[in-house]
Amino acid sequence: MEKLSAIQCCGGEQLRFKHRSHSLNCDMTFSVFLPQDAQKTPVPVIYWLSGLTCTDENFVTKAGAQRFAAEYGVAIVAPDTSPRGDDVPDDPNGAWDFGKGAGFYVNATEQPWAAHYRMYDYVVTELPALISQHLPVDTARQSIFGHSMGGHGALTIALKNPGKYRSVSAFSPICSPLNCPWGEKALGQYLGDDRSAWEDYDTCTLLGKAQSHLPVLVDQGSADSFLVEQLKTDRLLRASTEHQYPMTIRMQAGYDHSYFFIASFIDEHIAFHANHLLWS
Repeated sequence: MEKLSAIQCCGGEQLRFKHRSHSLNCDMTFSVFLPQDAQKTPVPVIYWLSGLTCTDENFVTKAGAQRFAAEYGVAIVAPDTSPRGDDVPDDPNGAWDFGKGAGFYVNATEQPWAAHYRMYDYVVTELPALISQHLPVDTARQSIFGHSMGGHGALTIALKNPGKYRSVSAFSPICSPLNCPWGEKALGQYLGDDRSAWEDYDTCTLLGKAQSHLPVLVDQGSADSFLVEQLKTDRLLRASTEHQYPMTIRMQAGYDHSYFFIASFIDEHIAFHANHLLWS
């Protein structure tokens, strides 16, 4: 694991690393904020999953999360959103909603994607193992959150791994990839034409299979231009009611899909996770 940068921030350090990923068969970068408390003892960790077109650096530079992570004494790990490199296939038409920057946090089974696009394994298994080996984090106390495609990733990963995370939250998540253009394009190519295989990565479907309940917080802006066609928050509301899965879903009036929205409520999300990481 190669350290690319270390910058003092809010009493702690904002770090960036590079490593060879065996899950993705390429070199990957990820960012980590370590609060000052990590100099004395391992700290709880929250994994942040970013959205379409992002890298590991968007959240780090735009969300303003470090101040609140420092206040609660928690680390934040931000991986990239897809495999990278010259050998990694990309959307043949150069579209921004598939391929590089759009891994959708799934394990691809179709060619040519299967050799590299295994972001689910990377986030759930490989990266946490690497973090626990090299950084002062307490892997027994971890949570996960994300935005848009990353909100989809956070919700599905948490639901598929009961007991691994203390809590999960999302900003503007893609709630049902089975029923939106972004999801149909990505899952259709990564997983093939059999839509039953897609159900493993659809939050609304997974709610019906859940054997236990995790604390969930979702924030969605009412002025989000992607709300109706792509995000389908109404389906999440119906699914949580139908399957009696309690979660807090908040429609925030006037907010859009941008990092201005995330920065406006990131303090409440970190406090939500800290409540379950530090005192539960």
